[in-house]
Amino acid sequence: MEQPLAKIDPTLLALMHGSFGKNGALQPFARETMLMECQIAGIAHHNAKKVETHLAAGTMLTLQRDPGNAYDRFAIMILTEAGDHLGYVPRAKNETLARLMDAGKLLFAKLESKAWQGDWLRISAHIYLRDF
Repeated sequence: MEQPLAKIDPTLLALMHGSFGKNGALQPFARETMLMECQIAGIAHHNAKKVETHLAAGTMLTLQRDPGNAYDRFAIMILTEAGDHLGYVPRAKNETLARLMDAGKLLFAKLESKAWQGDWLRISAHIYLRDF
């Protein structure tokens, strides 16, 4: 089995999951604010085909800053909980999100839909801010 691209901090995963109850309702003292919907960019260049069968609507996705990215200083990677790199938040939508993350805000995503269009996997995700 291949090693994931990135190791996800279990505490971060607990925080991401902690604000939703078993029935999907928000738990007290944590607020989820949906900031935007986007199509995950760069899927064709990453492991999406290998992990696609494990992805379903509602799947939690981790956002991780990639400030050393040679092409985009505001790059934000989108990872599965297992650490598999799916792609990126689109460049046209990432600057404000990157600045929020750099300021210590917790952002995460949830997969909304996926569909094959020929050989290309289109994944739509909602990006959330968790505020306590």
